Amino acid sequence: MGKKRSGAGLTGPQQAAKFLGLSVLSGVVLAGIAIPGAGALGLAAKGTVEGFDEIPANLKTPPLSQRTTILDAEGGLIATVYSRDRQVVPLTAISPYMQKAIVAIEDSRFYEHGAVDLKGILRAVNRNAQEGGAAQGASTLTQQYVKNVFVEEAGDDETKVREAQEKSLGRKIRELKYSIQVEEELGKKKILENYLNITYFGQQAYGIESASQRYFSKPAKELTLDESALLAGLVQSPSRYDPVNDNQEAMKRRNVVLQRMVDMKDISQAEADEAKKKPVQLKVTRPKNGCITAVKGAGFFCDYVRNTFLTDPVFGKTREERAKLWNRGGLTVRTTLDPQSQDAVNESIKDHVSQDDKVATAVTLVQPGTGRVVAMGQSKPYGFNKNETQINFSVDKRMGGSNFGFPTGSTFKPFVAAAALEEGISPGKVYQSPYQMEYPSPVQTCGDKPWVNTKHERLENEQESEVGPYGMNQAMAKSVNTYFVEMITETGVCPVTEMTTKLGVIPADGTKLAEVPAIALGTEGMSPLTMANAYAAFANRGTYCTPVSIESITDTHGKALTVPKSKCERVMSERTADTINSLLLGVVDSGTGTAAGLTDRQNAGKTGTTDSRYNAWFVGYTPNMSGATWVGSGGSKQVSMENITIGGQYYDKVYGGGLPGPIWKQAVSGALSGREAPSFVTVPLPDTGNPGGAGKPTPPNNPTKPNKPGKPGKPGGQVTGGGGATGAATGGGSTPPNPFPGITVGPGGVIGGREGQ
Repeated sequence: MGKKRSGAGLTGPQQAAKFLGLSVLSGVVLAGIAIPGAGALGLAAKGTVEGFDEIPANLKTPPLSQRTTILDAEGGLIATVYSRDRQVVPLTAISPYMQKAIVAIEDSRFYEHGAVDLKGILRAVNRNAQEGGAAQGASTLTQQYVKNVFVEEAGDDETKVREAQEKSLGRKIRELKYSIQVEEELGKKKILENYLNITYFGQQAYGIESASQRYFSKPAKELTLDESALLAGLVQSPSRYDPVNDNQEAMKRRNVVLQRMVDMKDISQAEADEAKKKPVQLKVTRPKNGCITAVKGAGFFCDYVRNTFLTDPVFGKTREERAKLWNRGGLTVRTTLDPQSQDAVNESIKDHVSQDDKVATAVTLVQPGTGRVVAMGQSKPYGFNKNETQINFSVDKRMGGSNFGFPTGSTFKPFVAAAALEEGISPGKVYQSPYQMEYPSPVQTCGDKPWVNTKHERLENEQESEVGPYGMNQAMAKSVNTYFVEMITETGVCPVTEMTTKLGVIPADGTKLAEVPAIALGTEGMSPLTMANAYAAFANRGTYCTPVSIESITDTHGKALTVPKSKCERVMSERTADTINSLLLGVVDSGTGTAAGLTDRQNAGKTGTTDSRYNAWFVGYTPNMSGATWVGSGGSKQVSMENITIGGQYYDKVYGGGLPGPIWKQAVSGALSGREAPSFVTVPLPDTGNPGGAGKPTPPNNPTKPNKPGKPGKPGGQVTGGGGATGAATGGGSTPPNPFPGITVGPGGVIGGREGQ
């Protein structure tokens, strides 16, 4: 007999029986009284017909969470991501054996009773009264389905999940009310279909299709009798009967299901005996979830797509709404990733930088005029092991990138030149450009207070031979630091920061660009995607387009979702862009970037190397492809790239043109192989300044005469001209010691490179 509960006249089973009588009288039958005596306290809240009638009868069934498939631009699979691994299938796609097995073991009278099984309840109440507890339940398959709906709706909220599964009479009554509704609205076949799609089968598999694929690597439609019985037996306790971890226990449970199917006359005894003789033979497909499973080295691009979804308001007003939609899954996301371009990036990275090197590289390619991100890769793979990382070096911090990005060095100079041209300064403008100089002062900022060089800080060019006067053409080709500091002094800082804002050149940590002359030398940390997309505006003759990574999204019903579109805006005149293109053609033709010169088409670009050679860049483009390559320290410890081996190759000194340039060249050559080769619209550039300078007038636009091929030269050595390193603040007599060893402190206390993760 059941034990009497303290303070009550009736035991739990006796109270349940009493309530059962009340329910029958009101035309309602309570199911599933499989609770300990203490659980009967739930009767106090909903133990009357009146209380039962107050429960809302409208069960809101949430869409089942499913796997999301991420595809490249051609429809190839990149990765599968999910909160719960589930593939919803119709009943016709489920083996008849499976349908019979689950009914036989979970609710053998499923087709005979309504929402509740009265005989089952009486049997359970009697058994539990004898056992003095919850030895046997009486939940119908419909009630189990309703409970799973509550669990599904709870999502990852642990409190709500516990509430959905609690063994209280109140929950049982709610299940009953909703089960009646479900039976009336759906019918038996639909309930069975829904049940098989929502139920958890262990091994991270939700629903019968995922379970069939997980344990047997086949669709649910092809499940055999013994396989169906095995999976049906899992439902009661997926951990206890897990065939992966306990083959013998799973076999015993399978045989129980088979015998139950005989009792229900679903199969003959001979069929059951034959199936029982078979050993449990699994063909397990291990769970593959998340961007870590991405193919073609696209793990970081996959993660960028996910972060785009979670941060863009087009997918929901709040991050919580967007996360809920993403975790629900069932989406097919076609992205902008171009397989040919991605393969080319991966191959180039592999050929130049090794995974276990002290430094890393990241390459991002963008399509001018559309903002489409077509490739993204890096030498440290997406992962959690040694020489792997979850930090995407190609993007800003808010999108999963490094904390501060990477100082860009001289690749920032074209932005200064573009701002100056827009302000009316001629491309023939000559500055004295000494080898070494003090930062000019005062310099106008965007506010009323100009910047003043109170500490008498100084800068210098990469080589002592770089002495002006220079014109813009020669200064850009040689990457003359003093020239561009003199230029920003004349224009003021504000036109430059306004230009970079329009070009999306925002520091990777989301802060505002410092209003100091030193920004002309690339002291601020940026991401490769930011730089590639900004240079794409030059290729697009002055029109900037915001980056996009998602082409389209459809839900489980094939309905298209609204996706972010690239927003294109003119940020400079065509004349200014054409002039920048002409200047940067000279960089790869006869300047610091000759090693990045393509042999089958025109290309332009700029090298950049920062102090102590912690970072080296090449950012370049053709009229139909823009890309940025960064090489540097991927971790918190900064590595000076001098006397260093990278990718099995020794480098005495790494310059932007010496390693990033060739990486960029190979990647872009492969990405554009077999594709059209349009030419730039160029403008004549005056050959002014130092007659010993590097510059010759840019030749007329001629598609039959592409840039000269890059010469191999000495590994790591500068090909021609200066390396474009950021000028160190050498300091005057009053300059205090540098509090940040190895990091240049520029004018106004600006740290020249906020490296670190």
